[in-house]
Amino acid sequence: MSAIHGEHMGGPDAGETLDLAHILLVEDDAGDVAYTVDEFRAHRLRNPLTVLGDGLEAIDYLERRGAHAGAPTPDILLLDLNLPGVDGRVVLDRVLGNPRLADLTVVVLTSSPLEEQMLRDFGVPSEFYFRKPVDFAQLSQLIRGVDQFSIVVDRALP
Repeated sequence: MSAIHGEHMGGPDAGETLDLAHILLVEDDAGDVAYTVDEFRAHRLRNPLTVLGDGLEAIDYLERRGAHAGAPTPDILLLDLNLPGVDGRVVLDRVLGNPRLADLTVVVLTSSPLEEQMLRDFGVPSEFYFRKPVDFAQLSQLIRGVDQFSIVVDRALP
């Protein structure tokens, strides 16, 4: 699946001072991507969202290499573990080993109870892994819990 670069749910109004959390979704399943993007749109999420479909491209994006040399550093990474080629575990290792990404909030997307158990065994707090598809309320609560970021839902009618 190719990347959807610059997929934004909207942007802040001119002069708005909120620091919107930039979300990077790394997911290869087109159905899960569509569901997540639809949920964000249905809830009028205004945070910038970038969607990538494979682990190697995610590493390039996060490390600002190649075509992603000018990519913004995301604030929240929604990461599927089971990616084609370079899987999510490798991406996670690269994130954890990169001091520039130390403030990145990583949410692991799981598709099975076995993956959830593995994360629990590694001591990952339950608020940092979600069962796919992404639940908007759970994500919203997590983003609001990260002090320096804001999640903005546009309450105006379309």
